[in-house]
Amino acid sequence: MLDDQITVNRIGRIPVRNLWLLMLYASDLFRHLDRGKIDLEKNPDEIPDLIAEYLARVVEHRLMRNLSFGYRARSADLGRVRGRIDLLRTERHQLLARGKVACRFEELTVNTLRNCFVRSALESIAKIVTRKELASRCLSQASTLRRIGVTGEKPSRLEISTDRFGRHDADDQLMIMVAKLAFDLALPTESSGSKLLTLPDREITWVRRLYEKAVAGFYDVVLSPSGWRTEAGKCFDWQIAEKTAAIDKILPSMRTDIILTNDLANRRIVIDTKFTSIVTKGWYREESLRSGYMYQIYAYLRSQVGKGDALTDKASGLLLHPSIGEMVDESVTIQGHAIRFATVDLAATADVIREQLLRVVAPTEIAIKS
Repeated sequence: MLDDQITVNRIGRIPVRNLWLLMLYASDLFRHLDRGKIDLEKNPDEIPDLIAEYLARVVEHRLMRNLSFGYRARSADLGRVRGRIDLLRTERHQLLARGKVACRFEELTVNTLRNCFVRSALESIAKIVTRKELASRCLSQASTLRRIGVTGEKPSRLEISTDRFGRHDADDQLMIMVAKLAFDLALPTESSGSKLLTLPDREITWVRRLYEKAVAGFYDVVLSPSGWRTEAGKCFDWQIAEKTAAIDKILPSMRTDIILTNDLANRRIVIDTKFTSIVTKGWYREESLRSGYMYQIYAYLRSQVGKGDALTDKASGLLLHPSIGEMVDESVTIQGHAIRFATVDLAATADVIREQLLRVVAPTEIAIKS
């Protein structure tokens, strides 16, 4: 539980340490962690240490088996032709008179983009871990990488995204995945320093997307052993009978946040995550559900009825908001679809967040009656 006497760094209304928890849920790393390590989610303050320890372990494993090599473009003035000749540079600097020629060539090296990215991640996460010996371990590994030739600048996310992994690069892929999370964990801690997330709109957009991915990642890991299947970002098609020629250019698409399906339990839940208050001021009452969100989840459910899928015909909906001052958990059945409106307290402890996420997908009494 958060101590009222301690100053807690926040982005919006969410404690930074619980952002680390959301990032763990949102990452592919959550799917790879040893089951014995999952208990560390109970203490979000230790998540940076967990990620750093996992990254250090993966890097040590790669160092023992030798880092992967790759080809990188280089230019040099050589005494013999290698690769392609740079005629312009050769002529401009009169290299032939000195017995040299400017060449452009591909060189096999350990100083690849992915290795530079991992070395930078080790240096970055070493600044935020709580255990000094773990910070020293990360910095020592980063120093080892530099000694063996990994000396390039940190690549951008765009550069890393263009790096293609082959069939034998599974270990490298895991290493890059953990390194990416290490950089993500370093980001919110700067709210009390250089404040990279100073713009409110940028903060909300970033955290909203993180919230959606975290909920999907949590259900994927926690519910899959019970026979649940999680689909994130699935698009629905409208059941169109007739249309004009240009309607496809302006007809909005339907993209769901999360769909949970359990064939054995005969259940399907369409989840829409929103990073706003679940209620707003109504016309004739103090509080009212937001009508736009209500219409949206209704459209998701009803637009798919009659397509030959029994689970879709009776699917339930869940609007899942963060708690803003009070908790809500209400349900209604409309045309055979149970729709639930619930909140999760992102300022609570990890155990409480976990319990709330599981509770909102459990069958409700109203759903059983329908």
